[in-house]
Amino acid sequence: MTSRRTFVRSLAATSGALSFGLPKGLWERAEAFPRQGKPLNILVLGGTGQTGPFQIHYAVARGHKVTVFNRGRRQTELPSGVEHLIGDRNDNLEALKGSKTWDVIIDNPTTFPRWVRSAGEVLKGRTDQYVFISTISVFDKWDQPNMDENAPLATMPDPTVESMQYYGAMKALSEQESEKYYPGKVTVIRPGLISGPRDETDRFSYWPIRMARGGEVLTAPLDHAAQIIDGRDLAEWTVRMCEARTYGIYNATGLSTTHREMLNGIRSVLPSETQRTITLTSPDLAFLREHKVRPWAELPVWMPNEGETLYWNKCIVSKAIAAGLTFRPFATTVQDTLSWHLTRPAENQAKLRSGLTPEREAEILKAWHARKKS
Repeated sequence: MTSRRTFVRSLAATSGALSFGLPKGLWERAEAFPRQGKPLNILVLGGTGQTGPFQIHYAVARGHKVTVFNRGRRQTELPSGVEHLIGDRNDNLEALKGSKTWDVIIDNPTTFPRWVRSAGEVLKGRTDQYVFISTISVFDKWDQPNMDENAPLATMPDPTVESMQYYGAMKALSEQESEKYYPGKVTVIRPGLISGPRDETDRFSYWPIRMARGGEVLTAPLDHAAQIIDGRDLAEWTVRMCEARTYGIYNATGLSTTHREMLNGIRSVLPSETQRTITLTSPDLAFLREHKVRPWAELPVWMPNEGETLYWNKCIVSKAIAAGLTFRPFATTVQDTLSWHLTRPAENQAKLRSGLTPEREAEILKAWHARKKS
């Protein structure tokens, strides 16, 4: 692999301000918002995952005081001056007890409704705003186009069960629990697929990393939808929603595009010599199914555009945009993802958590070309 310095330099030399055709202003202003109101005293539950550190750095840079409550891992990634409370959402909330109040509480890591309940019993009456980071997975079905915040939510047979099989339904229940403990003070933010630096899931990172290797790339059907958001855009907008004291429920992902636009956008950021080697090969859906190519896991970002998953990547975000959500240029997301990837431990660079292995990709491509010849 090219050295980090050389690779990043070549990226910078070839990148453009790709923005997926966003209306002018939706991305140009992403870094240019003055702070609203007085400095806030913010409690962040979690704060060391994909977006938490971006929230915290942004908040501190804007003059806010931040306290984090988590298990004490990866604290060195947070800026100096942040107050640390150590505990565990499962069984140790002692550090949160007392009479101290916060202007805002941002709840990042909660999946299980009992986490909202247990923290709510300790923190109710001690904040003016509770921000719950949810997910667009809360929706029940995806067979209707352009779903907004009012679409029906997922349910589960037994609401006491804690199983990731019911991830969306548990998040939906958590949203409902939030309103019980902080009535009239809740902001629910429902992200889509989060991209950019710190994407340890590799659900977006796979594509820039794979494209940077060049050669023939196996893809999902290129006209199928894709929808992502840079974690920094999500994190920074969350802080601004706190400054503006904005309440309610908001879908928060990028504008819907296609796999063709996404992959060509990635390609155009890469060094020209790499671009020249890339070909995109998109077998038909029947072939991908025959060879058990798994959407989302082996071909990340993709959900087949049919049946109940037809509109998975076509979620409406106009309400969030009206509330100030903006998007940095896609080229910046691609550049920064690749630069971050080159700082990861060698084992993480070598074995991604999502996407096709080179061997599996080569096997499927070989079978596809054989099929076309027959």
